[in-house]
Amino acid sequence: LCRGGLAERLCRLQNRERSAISFWRHQCLSDDKIPSDKSGVLIVRILEIFEECTIQVAICQQLEQSPATLSPEDAVISAEEPVLKVLFTRETAAHLKSRPQDVIHIYPPWQKLLLQNADVPVIMNTYFSQKVLCSEHSEARERTYGLTKMLIRKNIISLAQTFRLDDVDDKLQQESSTNQVPCAPQTHNNGDSKRHPLALSAVNDSLLEMVESQGAVGWREVQVQVVIQRVYCLPVREGYRSHMQGNKPLLSNGEMFCRLCLLVQDAYGMFSEVQLQSLSSTDGVEQYCRRWEGKSCCLAGMKILQRTTRGRALGLFSLIDSLWPPVVPVKVPGQSQDSEMMTTNLPPPSFCYILTIQSGEMHVEVDEEEQISNLYQPPAVHGLKEILRIGGCNERCSFWAQVLYQRLQTKHSVPIDQREMLLFVTDSTLQNVVHGIPKVVAVSVTASCVLSTEIMEALSAGSQLVFFKDALWGNGRIICVERTVLLLQKPLLCSAAGADLSELTGPVRLDELDSTTQASSICALRGTVVGVNESTAFSWPTCNRCGNGKLEVCPQDSELLYCNQCSEVVTTPVLKMQLEVFLSCPSRSQSTVKVKVRHEIRAALFVLLTMLLFLQTYEVQSVLGKEVGLLNCYVYSITSHPNCVALEEIVLL
Repeated sequence: LCRGGLAERLCRLQNRERSAISFWRHQCLSDDKIPSDKSGVLIVRILEIFEECTIQVAICQQLEQSPATLSPEDAVISAEEPVLKVLFTRETAAHLKSRPQDVIHIYPPWQKLLLQNADVPVIMNTYFSQKVLCSEHSEARERTYGLTKMLIRKNIISLAQTFRLDDVDDKLQQESSTNQVPCAPQTHNNGDSKRHPLALSAVNDSLLEMVESQGAVGWREVQVQVVIQRVYCLPVREGYRSHMQGNKPLLSNGEMFCRLCLLVQDAYGMFSEVQLQSLSSTDGVEQYCRRWEGKSCCLAGMKILQRTTRGRALGLFSLIDSLWPPVVPVKVPGQSQDSEMMTTNLPPPSFCYILTIQSGEMHVEVDEEEQISNLYQPPAVHGLKEILRIGGCNERCSFWAQVLYQRLQTKHSVPIDQREMLLFVTDSTLQNVVHGIPKVVAVSVTASCVLSTEIMEALSAGSQLVFFKDALWGNGRIICVERTVLLLQKPLLCSAAGADLSELTGPVRLDELDSTTQASSICALRGTVVGVNESTAFSWPTCNRCGNGKLEVCPQDSELLYCNQCSEVVTTPVLKMQLEVFLSCPSRSQSTVKVKVRHEIRAALFVLLTMLLFLQTYEVQSVLGKEVGLLNCYVYSITSHPNCVALEEIVLL
């Protein structure tokens, strides 16, 4: 909004108005009584209720005083008392839950509008209204009616009728009397709990229309039909954990609480994110993706959690932009809905409503038997070579790659569950490249990207083919952020766009260390040993079964080692060590190349050094000048002063 403009001033005025109404209602509830100040209070009794243009219209009889002391027999409406037409907004009507014969107190500043050629005055500005229970009979009636659903007449006023056109359909007035919607939530017994309580309600196809007509308090009496474009999990912020756990326990991914979410799109192209809150485990995300994505569903019982914009939610809108423009023409609000009037020449959405369910019950009906919607856009799968050539920033991309190595970023000030993880991946498009493009790419997985237990277990077991759906590409990096999903199986529907997605057939090759190698990457290393850092070298035996590094001398035989965790003698211990070796590499002739070894070593040269070091009998001169073949290494630092490259030997998955 333009600063100081009319729209900004109106927005501030509406915010103050909503705050005043909320504070007044809260004060009435906390005091648990009717405000004592009766000056200017309009007291009415409702005779009839109907809805027109999303406004609830109540035909009321004005009362001189509140009939709190009158019995139902004495509280008979007199024909001499004036009749009023009182207008309630949808939010006020939902708060009052009024019925015929209810007595309402309307507090200032209400306004009376006198219309020409109309005998019944109209009462507006009824935000500060309160329903009054007159007696025990009224309370009993309230308890009885509170468990049932009352139908309210909904008058449909057509534009032809408003402008008195000649082709007015006479049937419209006849249909309006039968077009009724429930004005109170429907209760159902346990036997019907699996059935949607709003299955018989009218279905709309516009999210924006539902939001504008139903308001921020949410909707229960109507449904909106949408298409599920994406299914993913979002982590729950720390402040919401205790609040959400009070209703239904959220699933836990280690220390991370997360929630199942849907990105849906309506027939007009508008998007909304629906945040649900019940899922047995993170492993269910993959099955929900396969069962729900691309299907139509009906939403009911939703409320607006937030209205967000492009500047506030860059991650959400980067995903929305990847789905824009729609693959099929969409409807245009306010225009004819004939097929020739539909168009895709529309600007991308600038705002999005975040919806959530109003209670613990999930109000999402997905027709899994239905065919995939034409509006659905499956992830466009590209080869890594093609992704690295994308010139834009914050672009969503999907790819199928082999994970070669994973590494947790070591930032000691950050908790383990909030640290980033690096996955080094490759595919056939990179392995077949000769020059100019790296053969392995690092994918940064942020803490906000929810990984399923299945993915974590698969990566710890060995190298895996993983499908990265809706990762973020920008500034030369591929990042898995919120709304990125990692799957072990490729989705049933995906657009390859002519990319080479053939699997790797031969051994994986890494780029050799050279002047273009960057820190936090992996490479292959060859060179000549020029030195060993004896001051930092040490080794220790570990159990070959459990990996325990604190072995003890066996009490029965001092020449054997004993593992307390396994409670068994270790006959073939695995020797681990830490050793720094300096190499001379032709590809980095001006740099000092230092390789650190910390784990079990399989390379022949370092096994020799390990044994010599362990026996304390080696001569450093005996290994100087030895040639080292291709070693797989992780580059953890590159400095220019001094000119040094620090690496660590690794074992690929």
